Amino acid sequence: MPMEAREIESMIKEAIPDAQVTIQDLAGDGNHYSATVISESFRGKSRVQQHQIVYQSLKGQMGGVLHALALQTGVPE
Repeated sequence: MPMEAREIESMIKEAIPDAQVTIQDLAGDGNHYSATVISESFRGKSRVQQHQIVYQSLKGQMGGVLHALALQTGVPE
């Protein structure tokens, strides 16, 4: 069963409470999403570290229920 965008957003916000999260369903199939996650907690971390934090927030759903996630991360301006 595919994941819904609001479920992905909820999981990310649960792990990163100050995150500004934008989710887009790229293919309309519930399996291919794009996410932009902006958080002050990313400041001073490499892009790889930022992505690892987001993937950890998804609790192992990547590659299973959630097939693909194009991820952009950053800190607030």
